Amino acid sequence: MNGEEMCGCPGSKMQDFRKDTKGGEEEGGTRQSQLRQWPIQLHLVSPQAPYYQKADVLLSADCVAFSVGDFHKDYLKGKSIAIACPKLDEGQDVYIEKIKSFIDDAKINTLTVMTMQVPCCAGLVAMARQALQSAKRKIPIKSIVVSLQGDVLSEDWV
Repeated sequence: MNGEEMCGCPGSKMQDFRKDTKGGEEEGGTRQSQLRQWPIQLHLVSPQAPYYQKADVLLSADCVAFSVGDFHKDYLKGKSIAIACPKLDEGQDVYIEKIKSFIDDAKINTLTVMTMQVPCCAGLVAMARQALQSAKRKIPIKSIVVSLQGDVLSEDWV
């Protein structure tokens, strides 16, 4: 399924911004977004999208970008992204299959999973581990846990 077939909603249409991302500061000191694609919600993304092919992927809990001040510069730059909430989102079995498809079909290079320090967020790392266990390919997965104030509490390869 490609992005244009999803839901018929224009907001779900696959868009690739990689050519437009400069990564520097614009006039007046405003930092440019490092977002390379749309959509970003894990239910809406397609692992077959070109920006996931052989990419370094950031799988982030929804709240992370709101707590980490330099999220774009420090974590999103140069990566394709998917976001999810392991507590509120339904269909987590679909998430596991999508992550497995990132690994096997898109042949991603690495997966970085960023979560908040709250216990429910650990479910996102558990989903990534489960997907990796059932995948044919093996890739490095990094887990980064941030505090409610945006400080990195841990950064480990899992």
